[in-house]
Amino acid sequence: MEYKDDELLKFEAHGTPPLPPCSDCGHVLIDGVLIWYAAYGSGQPVILLHGGLGHSGNWSFQVPVIVNKGYRAILIDSRGHGKSTRDARPFSYELLASDVTAVMDKLGIEKAAFVGWSDGACTALVLASKAPERVSAVFYFACNMDPGGVKQNIEFTSILKRCVNRHSLDYRNLSSTPGLFDELNEALGIMQKTQPNYTEKDLAKIRVPVTVVHSENDEFIKRKHAEYLSKCIPGAKFIFLSGVSHFAPLQRPGLFNKVMMEFLRHDVISGI
Repeated sequence: MEYKDDELLKFEAHGTPPLPPCSDCGHVLIDGVLIWYAAYGSGQPVILLHGGLGHSGNWSFQVPVIVNKGYRAILIDSRGHGKSTRDARPFSYELLASDVTAVMDKLGIEKAAFVGWSDGACTALVLASKAPERVSAVFYFACNMDPGGVKQNIEFTSILKRCVNRHSLDYRNLSSTPGLFDELNEALGIMQKTQPNYTEKDLAKIRVPVTVVHSENDEFIKRKHAEYLSKCIPGAKFIFLSGVSHFAPLQRPGLFNKVMMEFLRHDVISGI
């Protein structure tokens, strides 16, 4: 039977399954900040970037599938998240993108495909825009490229409450500053209210393959905005996921993994 957790009841109670044992993991020191990473498997590199308040373990349903298909899966805890630290600098997607390239340099990765979720997707598309030589393709899930793409009057549903509860617990268990979850949330909110700010002209300059993925019940992002993104980025594809929300990789990993692997098969080989 296919795994389903549409209401995130399992996620709130138990989190995600543990990641596989890792022999290639650790921290990269960047201007006094420690950025945690883990790499699994071999083959063409695929970097997975999680969403705000989460951590790399949120990809545990995706990593085995990617590795079993012959790719190298690389996870990165965004600064201030999971096992990564942060400094006093305000969050920006450009800063997060610079952390990613530092990890790539550490691992000797010249170019990679990116699977980005929410804030992680924004980070990946910043890389596609600012450092296209490092990007073979982008799977862009559940995100916007200007503040107008976010819904007004977001309802704090039971699903969102369960997700935040689990993120808060995981943060306390993983972070070197376990009491600062609320501060992290506030700092991210400042970034998310004002960034990113890509224009139609900016998007038209992107030349790497992009797949824009939007869920039927996304709590934050407008469907019209996701469709707009796919039309503004040359050659971009648009995929609509029925019956899931902003948390599709956790709710129905089988559905999410199917479209993710189609992206890898069709775009990554041609993009490298």
